[in-house]
Amino acid sequence: MPFIDVTLGTGRSPEQVRALIHELTEAAHRAVGAPKEAIRVCIREVQPQHWAAGDVTVAERQAAAERQAAAQP
Repeated sequence: MPFIDVTLGTGRSPEQVRALIHELTEAAHRAVGAPKEAIRVCIREVQPQHWAAGDVTVAERQAAAERQAAAQP
């Protein structure tokens, strides 16, 4: 039984998350021949202030990009 665990930043629509579940299920079915009813998909959504790389959170990166875009003529 394949178990697919995905972590995403928040902000996607329910339709996008559902489409991802569908596509991951189909991919696992094609790749390893597992029956679709045996494939498990878990989507975890993480707030941007709770996800960081290089000691900078996603929220901080987004705010810096917005400030930089606002400063552009």
